[in-house]
Amino acid sequence: MSLSIAVTSMYLLLLLLLLVLAAAPTHGAPADTHEKTFELRHHSNLELHLALKAIEERCPAVSRVYALENRSVRGFPLWVLELSDNPGKHQILKPEFKYVANMHGNEVVGRELLLALANDLCERWRSGDAEVQMLLNSTRIHLFPSMNPDGWQTATEAGGVDYLTGRSNNNSVDLNRDFPDLDRVMYGNEVRQLEYNNHLMNQLQHLNHQPEPETLAVMQWILSIPFVLSANLHGGDLVANYPYDASRSGAPQEYASSPDDETFRSLAHTYADNHPRMKDPSRPPCVRGDETFGNTGGITNGAAWYSVKGGMQDFNYLASNALEVTLELGCDKYPTTDRLEELWQENKPPLYQFMWQVHTGVSGLVRDALGGVGIPGAVVTVRNVTKINETHARNDVIEHDVTTARDGDYWRLLTPGEYEMTAFAEGFLPLTHTVLVSNPLHAAQALRRDFDLTLITPDMLQLLSKDVAYEDEYKDALEDAILNRLQRS
Repeated sequence: MSLSIAVTSMYLLLLLLLLVLAAAPTHGAPADTHEKTFELRHHSNLELHLALKAIEERCPAVSRVYALENRSVRGFPLWVLELSDNPGKHQILKPEFKYVANMHGNEVVGRELLLALANDLCERWRSGDAEVQMLLNSTRIHLFPSMNPDGWQTATEAGGVDYLTGRSNNNSVDLNRDFPDLDRVMYGNEVRQLEYNNHLMNQLQHLNHQPEPETLAVMQWILSIPFVLSANLHGGDLVANYPYDASRSGAPQEYASSPDDETFRSLAHTYADNHPRMKDPSRPPCVRGDETFGNTGGITNGAAWYSVKGGMQDFNYLASNALEVTLELGCDKYPTTDRLEELWQENKPPLYQFMWQVHTGVSGLVRDALGGVGIPGAVVTVRNVTKINETHARNDVIEHDVTTARDGDYWRLLTPGEYEMTAFAEGFLPLTHTVLVSNPLHAAQALRRDFDLTLITPDMLQLLSKDVAYEDEYKDALEDAILNRLQRS
């Protein structure tokens, strides 16, 4: 009798297991406990995590899988793969780079391309590839394949054929309209001629809405790591889009240039110029009657295309030091599996070239001249003084400052030219250096320029009290710094 009960129990357990397996998602290949060899196909949310963990297991010295603080509305973790020669922490003067994909759940190409990129980086590292060795030794790369796993699930269960199904998260919110609208803050500062031009979250008294869990997780991520450069991978067109995304006047279409318009255009061109079709003026538009961005070199200003409030790329620029562009990777938002290899081969060169742009411009340390300790929160301003001809030079202040990270390191992406850079920190004298930026191809580090700031002493404050006349710009800056110190005393 006991043997019969045992057999019956085993049968029921087996039947229950079969029912569970039958109810599991069937999109893509069956899930295994480990993805032993990478396959370019559509991965389920579980398979995505397994693929990332498999890469971490194959390349443990240079990779780490981690999750953002919040989960999606439906409870999926938001997985990120970090690739670096010392994963797990920020290293002084090593710039932070990120790719984000699948923000709109039905736009899936970027999701699979980031898995392919992660696998390629791992395999090329293992084979001793010189370019990847240099890239990972000099850069901390974060790959975030799916910001909206709930939307992906919805789109996939609907067959991946509808243009809108799955775009939003599980609360029907478009995540690329859900970030704090810092463009309004910035444009208000411009009208009132206020100097605040970066890290504008400090100016917000409160949010006008509660961001979605996925949005909040990404906001915390952006504000906790000193990212330098980023791209957000979308689908539905073929173009590299750059800030600002929101128009100044509120018009539905209007070119809205940022202070870093030249740099953003250069970054967008880096991707478009290395893509075989993005800048092709002869390619047809995605929708008949629409414009083809091949006529503009494969790039567009966001607001000139269509104005977006609450977008992620402008939040990066206005809330942190990161410069982000948005990459539309093709007309088909959810292509069939047999097209993924072609899309990978098209996008592999620009994905790599864009990552190298994190090493352009200038980087360095802002330190206390006396002790050599890095100064966190110091401000670095930039003026373009590039010569136009033998008698004339530019004199353009780039009205967007960057601030130093916790250890006093900074990065300032710039196009080739001559610049005056000034570092300011509370209680220290400002210091200006002139730099000549050339941006050599595949440099392992941007041009290095450090600032060793001198602490303001009581003797300097006494000098000011004697009403000494100052004539040049540097002495004016000295006087301003001392006055600021007096006001805070």
